[in-house]
Amino acid sequence: MDLQKKPSLILQLKSIIQSQNQQCLLLRDLEKEVGFVAKWNFMSIIEKYPSIFHAGGGSGKQLPFVTLTRKAEKIASEEREARVLMESILVKNLRKLLMLSIDCRVPLEKVEFFGSELGLPKDFKKSLIWKYPEYFSIKDVNGRAYLNLENWDSSLAVTAREERFAREGVLASAGGLKKVRIMKDGNYLGPFAFKMCFAAGFRPNKSYLEELQRWQKMEFPSPYLNARRFDVADPKARKRVVAVLHELLSLTMEKRMTSAQLDAFHSEYLLPSKLVLCLIKHHGIFYITNKGARSTVFLKEAYDGTRLVDKCPMLMFNDKFVTLSGRNEISSFNSVNSSQVVT
Repeated sequence: MDLQKKPSLILQLKSIIQSQNQQCLLLRDLEKEVGFVAKWNFMSIIEKYPSIFHAGGGSGKQLPFVTLTRKAEKIASEEREARVLMESILVKNLRKLLMLSIDCRVPLEKVEFFGSELGLPKDFKKSLIWKYPEYFSIKDVNGRAYLNLENWDSSLAVTAREERFAREGVLASAGGLKKVRIMKDGNYLGPFAFKMCFAAGFRPNKSYLEELQRWQKMEFPSPYLNARRFDVADPKARKRVVAVLHELLSLTMEKRMTSAQLDAFHSEYLLPSKLVLCLIKHHGIFYITNKGARSTVFLKEAYDGTRLVDKCPMLMFNDKFVTLSGRNEISSFNSVNSSQVVT
C-alpha cells in the first residue's frame, strides 16, 4: 500500500492532463483539480519524473504548465486499446456482480462507489450500461436508481474458485483419491475447499488442522443461489458467505476492496453484521491492512508475495506507463505483507 502511493499519483496526473484542452495543464489549475494539500504531492511528482512530465512556461507572459513527454504520450496512446480489451471483461464481471445479489440489482450509487476497483470507466453508464440493454437497465425503486440485471446466464454462475479448480485439474485428481488428508499449510484437495495462504510464522496445531479439514470438506451452496433461501445460523450458509466475499474480491481488478466498500453491500448480499471478524477468522483466505488512509481487504491467493499474479489489460497498461518513472511493475505496489494481519 505504501509503494502504491507514487504510481497512483502518476496515473492520476496523467488522467488530469489528458482531460485538459490540448492536453496541457496550467499549474495554477492543479489546485482546482486535486485540492490545496494534494497539489504539493503532484508538484513533487512533476519535478521527480521528467521522463513522464514536461514542465514549461513561467517566463514572460507564458503561464507555468505541465504536459506529458513525447515518450509518455506514445505509451498513453495505448490506453485506448487496453480499454477495448477490458470491455468484455467488465460486462461479464458486472453481470456476475448483479447475479450474486439477492434481487439481481444493486443501487447505482454503490456501483459507482467501487467502480474504480472493478475498472469501470467514469462514463460506464453510457459506455456499458446503455450499450448493452440486453444485459442491464437502470430502474427507479422507491426513488432510488438501481442497476438491474436483465437476464440470467447460468454459464456465468461459476465462481473464480471453481474456475481455478477446473483449470488446475483439482476436481479430476481429487476424484481418483479414496482418502485425502489436509496438508500442514491448511490446503485440502476437494470440491468445496478454499486455497489457504497462512502467514509464514503461523504454525497450526493438530486440533486446528482437524477442525479446518472438517470445514474444508463441508459442502456449501453456490454464492449464485439466493441468500434468502438459507438460514444464517447454518454452518453451510456461513461458509457460503466466505465464498461470496471470495467471489466479490475476485471480480475486482486488483482482487481487493476497502472495508467500507464491502460494508456497503451488506443488504444486497446479506453479509454478516460482524464482517471484520469473519474476515479475521478466515485469515488464510483474506488479508486486512490498515496501511494507507483506509482499511483494505485482499484476496491472498491472488498474490505471490507482493505481486499480483493475474493482471487484466488495464493493469498491464498501467504497468507499462509507470515503468517510465524507472520503477518496477505496478503490481508490486499492491503490497500484501504476508507475515501479519493488521486490524
